[in-house]
Amino acid sequence: MKKLIALFATTAVASTAAVGSVALSGSASVSYDDNGTFAAATTYDADMTIVGTAGGTTLTASYDMDGSSLATTAVDLSTTIGPVTIAADMFDEVTADSTATTAGTAGQQVYESTDTGVTISLDVPVGDATVALDNSGNVILSGTWSGVTLSHTVGDTTSTTAGVALAGVDVNVTNKAGATTWDLATTVSGIDLTLASTQKVTAAFGLAGNTMTVSSIPAVAAAGVSTGTSTGTSATGYGKQLVSSVASYSTVAITRDLTSGASLTATYSTKDDSLTLKAAVTF
Repeated sequence: MKKLIALFATTAVASTAAVGSVALSGSASVSYDDNGTFAAATTYDADMTIVGTAGGTTLTASYDMDGSSLATTAVDLSTTIGPVTIAADMFDEVTADSTATTAGTAGQQVYESTDTGVTISLDVPVGDATVALDNSGNVILSGTWSGVTLSHTVGDTTSTTAGVALAGVDVNVTNKAGATTWDLATTVSGIDLTLASTQKVTAAFGLAGNTMTVSSIPAVAAAGVSTGTSTGTSATGYGKQLVSSVASYSTVAITRDLTSGASLTATYSTKDDSLTLKAAVTF
């Protein structure tokens, strides 16, 4: 594994000498929310992604541009050498707010875990199968057989994901650490329907460029603090922040594509009787 990582590093350095192709993409939006009976608020968002490719090596970097300076959100480097693919996640995303058990965003982990790492994958000449090993010791088996896409991870947290299209219905099932979640998606009479195990239901319909999406959001039960540890080795892992209960609510969003290339979306929410107007563009 060390030799493969060393080879990956050499390939990455060599590719910086002459990048064969660079592609830019991104999106920007501005939203005005009247917040119902509370004070109105205006928010902004602008993101950019840079993809550089040289032979079998690709660098993908994403940035958040709406702050006072560019903020990195993802940096991924991958290269393919015959049947072997080596991928490196080089950005450590901060998903915890603090080490305090009561501060921060509800439901997020209390202690921070390291997100960077290297994964080595090998294409197996049996159907569409791939065997991967990351630097944390996790083994990932994935592939597609008879129209069913499966992924099984054995390591710190054992998880299995399966996806299949049956009679026009897309089915996805995930079992992670013994907990199972699923979602179903289909189209009936031109209406795109989605149902998830969380009891969330979404229906989208309309002509291209002029659609309406109706969503039913289930209630959220309150959950107490679990402190966890900084190493994540306790029974509660890295811990979780306090979660406050939220009553069920519905949203209705109408989106219209404008001739300027932008889109305008109006969303009404029964959660706080609010109306949000959002203008967005993707390039």
